[in-house]
Amino acid sequence: MDIQQRLGKNLRKLRKAKGWSQEEFAFEAGIHRTYISDLERGARNPTITVVEKLAQALDVKAGELLD
Repeated sequence: MDIQQRLGKNLRKLRKAKGWSQEEFAFEAGIHRTYISDLERGARNPTITVVEKLAQALDVKAGELLD
C-alpha cells in the first residue's frame, strides 16, 4: 500500500470513528468535500499544510495519518 492509500484509509477510519460525514469533516478541516473524497480514495497528494489541517480537525498528530 502506498502512502496516499495509507493516508486515505486512515482518514476514512478516523472520520468514521468521529461519526462524521465527508461534508462534516470537510467543514471541520476547512477543506472542500470533494477534496476529502479524493484524499480518501488516494486520488490526491496533499501538501503538508493540508495534512496538518486534517490532523487538527481529527485531533490527532499529523504522523498518525501516515502510519
